[in-house]
Amino acid sequence: MNKRRYQNMCRVNIEQFSTDENTRTPESPSLDRLLHAVQGRFTHSLSPAAFMLAWSDWLLHFQNSPGKKAQLHKKLFRKLMRINRYAFYAALNPDAPACIEPLENDKRFDAEEWKKWPFNVTYQAFLLLQQYVQSATTGINGVSPDNEQIVSYTARQCLDLFAPSNFAWTNPHVLERTKKEGGANFVRGFMNYMEDYERKQAEKPPIGSENFIPGQQVACTPGKVVYRNRLIELIQYEPQTKNVRPEPILFVPAWIMKYYILDLSPHNSLVKHLLGQGYTVFMISWVNPSAEDRDLGLRDYRELGIRDALMIMDKICPKQKVHAVGYCIGGTLLSIAASLFARENYHPFKSITLLAAQTDFEESGELMLFINPSQIAYLEDIMWERGYFSNTQMSGAFQLLRSNDLVFSRLVEHYLLGDREELFDLTAWNADSTRLPYKMHSQYLRRLFIDNQLAERKYKINDKPIDLKDIKSPLFVVGTVTDHIAPWKSVYKIHSLVNSAVTFILTTGGHNAGIISKPGHKTRTYQMSDWKLGDKILDPELWHKNTESKDGSWWTDWVQWLDEKSGEKTSPPPMGAADVSYPVLEDAPGCYVHMR
Repeated sequence: MNKRRYQNMCRVNIEQFSTDENTRTPESPSLDRLLHAVQGRFTHSLSPAAFMLAWSDWLLHFQNSPGKKAQLHKKLFRKLMRINRYAFYAALNPDAPACIEPLENDKRFDAEEWKKWPFNVTYQAFLLLQQYVQSATTGINGVSPDNEQIVSYTARQCLDLFAPSNFAWTNPHVLERTKKEGGANFVRGFMNYMEDYERKQAEKPPIGSENFIPGQQVACTPGKVVYRNRLIELIQYEPQTKNVRPEPILFVPAWIMKYYILDLSPHNSLVKHLLGQGYTVFMISWVNPSAEDRDLGLRDYRELGIRDALMIMDKICPKQKVHAVGYCIGGTLLSIAASLFARENYHPFKSITLLAAQTDFEESGELMLFINPSQIAYLEDIMWERGYFSNTQMSGAFQLLRSNDLVFSRLVEHYLLGDREELFDLTAWNADSTRLPYKMHSQYLRRLFIDNQLAERKYKINDKPIDLKDIKSPLFVVGTVTDHIAPWKSVYKIHSLVNSAVTFILTTGGHNAGIISKPGHKTRTYQMSDWKLGDKILDPELWHKNTESKDGSWWTDWVQWLDEKSGEKTSPPPMGAADVSYPVLEDAPGCYVHMR
């Protein structure tokens, strides 16, 4: 069944309240909200109904699929024979070739100790079982794609919980460390656990975060806060060259995390890099909302964020168009704003750059596991209690998407091996998360993820839909290969949604690391293509296969692209606009970035 058609069938009168951003999300009865809020504390904000519906769908169709059952019986017999043969040969020959290899991103069994008998047989049996469970939970005719994904995911999570790598007595690496240290690793592990537990209860950041304080070790590029309202601080960075391009750059970062991912450490700051290339840079720093901000919606983020920032920039850099840069959800908001501005015959943008930002949410990867009508309704009731979606809820959802890397492997490292991985700037920033207002988060999930209104030209502002095809500014769009938040094939769809030239970059790395890809990075590669208006749009897989790969950072090509669209260098603008009542308020990074 077509995914969109299935979602339409699952919706319960969503259209009546989701057609315009000014309408309110309907409220559940207070008793329902209270019940769901209590449940959510034990279910990590996941809807039991959504998972029960998915498993019921799978079970009913599985029971009615005798052919699939027979196929699985044959597979089980073959896998049992396969592991028995391997166990026999591995007992006689320690160098016996493995009968199955882990998936490319599965690093749990990389240690040399796993190649020794009987641990090699143990992990090989686990991988075969994992493969069998995948076959059993997928490919059943009649199960909806979304439900199949939920069932496959939850089965994999349950199985991964009992992986041999997670237990001291079945993990040879832990046993070797225990033998070598006489059990001291367990003592350290217990101390690590107690430290983590105490910090979690006190809602303190992870150990080591004190070494990455904004304004000191990170977010330390010199600048000034030149404007503040209830939602943003606007930072203007001090020039680092004698002359600058006349067109300033405005960063619209995601408000899911704090802005300084773009101004991390001095050696990998994208802001500092642009300043060094002769650009004037402005940055929006979003407030960390509280319960009082529950009714802040997408309209507020657009008007108090982007429109207000452009107003101030026009005071400081009069009559200059802006190179706008949107990151993640900030890029989505920038696309909405640009479409609306074009409809209003307001054209402030010289160019638009979208970094790992979706405008079409039809394919949102594994993130769709947590975004379906049942789950969103449940989540809204939970958010209603507090007035916001908490940072712990958000980080928990992202961790579940990559549980092997972010949950199980860390439990082994911290509590069984007794090791502490040292925080670095990117992981410290990742732990410095923010909250999301109730209204905005509901609008974002329903109108963009579920209804995909932006791509389908149904996203209404003031009772009239906006259209991305109204955007005429050239676009520079960046996707990252291993992005589990904004899959690159989804980002790639911008080509068919706009009527402007598009330069598309696909870089190695994930949602964050692929963007923070400083020049000189030894392991980064990227692909790049230019599409002019009217050029044929290639299938993403075909494009990926046929496009030449380059070594290094995409930053260099982006700056060259910006240079081609900018005027000749001139004297830097003043810091702030004191002559028109917008003086410098304080030094960067301001106060909003410190809010927890």
